[in-house]
Amino acid sequence: MFRRLTVALLLIVLAGLGWLAWYAGTATVPGQLPAEFSIAPGNTLSKTAEDLEAEGLIRQPTAFVLLGRLLGQAGKIKAGSYVVDGPISPYWLLNKITLGETRLVKVTVIEGWTFAQMRAALNAHPHLRHDSTAMNDGELMQAIGAAEPFPEGLFFPDTYYFDAGSSDLELYRRAYHTLADKLATAWQGRAAGLPYDSPYQALIMASIVEKETGVPDERPLIAAVFLNRLRLGIRLQTDPTVIYGLGERFDGNLRKADLLADTPYNTYTRAGLPPTPIALPGGAAIEAVMHPAASPALYFVAKGAGRHHFSHTLDEHNRAVNRYQRGGGG
Repeated sequence: MFRRLTVALLLIVLAGLGWLAWYAGTATVPGQLPAEFSIAPGNTLSKTAEDLEAEGLIRQPTAFVLLGRLLGQAGKIKAGSYVVDGPISPYWLLNKITLGETRLVKVTVIEGWTFAQMRAALNAHPHLRHDSTAMNDGELMQAIGAAEPFPEGLFFPDTYYFDAGSSDLELYRRAYHTLADKLATAWQGRAAGLPYDSPYQALIMASIVEKETGVPDERPLIAAVFLNRLRLGIRLQTDPTVIYGLGERFDGNLRKADLLADTPYNTYTRAGLPPTPIALPGGAAIEAVMHPAASPALYFVAKGAGRHHFSHTLDEHNRAVNRYQRGGGG
């Protein structure tokens, strides 16, 4: 009798395991592809199974939980957003959510953007969790552990990939630390004799260079002009700093009155660097101000197609202005 009972139980167990093996390998076809779903932080395997059944990704959630426990995966569920592109079996779905094969989305922060433009882009991103929306800039800096109260220039422009549903604060934190690391490395390898008292001053200069030209090979020359001016005590006289100082008052047209209106950022009325960066400089601009061109140029003027004419003397510069800006000959 006991032997018969044992055999019966064994047959039941084997049948159950056979059914579970069949279940594990049988693909479920989601109703709509691609199918997206999210697992909240702290979700248990049981709660996850319920949610997956509701999304039409599995059947028999109890069997899914049993499968996860038998495979030792019950405590390995990874939170995040996922996407399923086609039919998937419970076994491979379990692998996906325990390996953390989350759906990655991206956001691109453009070189030369202001921090306000960066915030606007992140605030509008549909796949970020907007934890910073109610914070002012200073509160945001505190939330990411930054020592500086003013954010301009302190975030590296790049394309960042992240799990859908991630906090925007985490992305700000990554961009902040990326900039800090790149600036520190560039500072360590800078050319000798540069007139910066700190890496932050170099960052201010990089932001100016970033706004003055988008032509890669001109950045070291633009940097050389401004550094030559700093060494000689000549005002930088760069329009982008004036525009930044005007803030929302700037309507797209820079007038002579604007150049004469004193602000902390007006490099026509004030000598030296402005008090902070005026934009988010990229790696090339940072490199340019750490390794400027060996040029005595003190002036430059736009000559079309985004490029500039560089001059060593004021007389040469005036002739270039007449030629390129006023339509004069020669």
